[in-house]
Amino acid sequence: MKAKNNFVFIVLNIVAWIIFVGLSIEAGGLIVNFVFSIFKPEMVQNLYQKMDLSELYNRSQWAFYSMYSFVLVISILKAYLFYIVIMLLLKLDLEKPFNTFVSKQINHMSYFTFSIGLLSYIARETAKNLQQHGYETEQLNQFWVDSQAFILMAAVVYVIAVIFKKGLEIQAENELTI
Repeated sequence: MKAKNNFVFIVLNIVAWIIFVGLSIEAGGLIVNFVFSIFKPEMVQNLYQKMDLSELYNRSQWAFYSMYSFVLVISILKAYLFYIVIMLLLKLDLEKPFNTFVSKQINHMSYFTFSIGLLSYIARETAKNLQQHGYETEQLNQFWVDSQAFILMAAVVYVIAVIFKKGLEIQAENELTI
């Protein structure tokens, strides 16, 4: 059983690293393109993932920068969330899982997951509002399509964080009585 648990955690660690690297590359590409759009606005049509936002930029720079800021913040938060997951997996001791580091990391994960969900929801509603005013924002929907899933996941992770915190308290209490 122990070998199976170690194998599962090794696979989880590899998957978390792959996702983290992918999200970091995406965030880095978006940041580079954002900088290019500030200094060379004619490059807006050649943005990362072939997003041609030149019409949005030409029509309203404020709308372009606000929507692109949502995209940047959400992608950076997703990459940082998986950084937290990696740190948790690296320092998690299966023999004694209830420690303050694990409890804090799971708590941080719930906060970042909720932040991603909330910002994604706000960005999606802002994009809908801009679309009602004739702006073309459909290309950006891929960045916040999963807002409700992140909010639900944040609730689940928060419950797990509370359980870990309670487990930590019980473990500390048991160590005092022995």
